[in-house]
Amino acid sequence: QVQLVESGGGLVQAGGSLRLSCAASGITFSTYSMGWFRQAPGKEREFVAAINRSGGSIYYGDSVKGRFTISRDNAKNTVYLRMDSLKAEDTAVYYCAARYGSADPASVYRYWGQGTQVIVSS
Repeated sequence: QVQLVESGGGLVQAGGSLRLSCAASGITFSTYSMGWFRQAPGKEREFVAAINRSGGSIYYGDSVKGRFTISRDNAKNTVYLRMDSLKAEDTAVYYCAARYGSADPASVYRYWGQGTQVIVSS
C-alpha cells in the first residue's frame, strides 16, 4: 500500500519560512519522481514544484520560482519543500504526489498524500 504523508504545515507570518516534508512508503522511492501541488479555497489545484528520481531535473511553478526549493533524500524516502518569503497568496493545502517516470509537471501523478495546510498571515 502506497502512502505519502505530508507534514510541516502551519501558520506563519508573511515573509516567513516553512519546510514541508513528505515521507513515502510502499514504493521504491528512488525510482519515482515527486511533486508538490497546492489548492487554495475556491481555486483549482496548482503545480508548485517537482523533482525527478535523481534530483537532476527540477521544475517550479512561476508563482514560486526563486522563493521555494524542492529537494529529496532517497535514503530517507522523503521529499522536502522549503518555502521562503511566504506571501498571503501562498495560503493553501499542499499535497505531495509521486509518479514513475518523468517529473514533467504536465504529467499525471499517480499517488497523492492527504495534504498539509499552510496559512500565511499578512
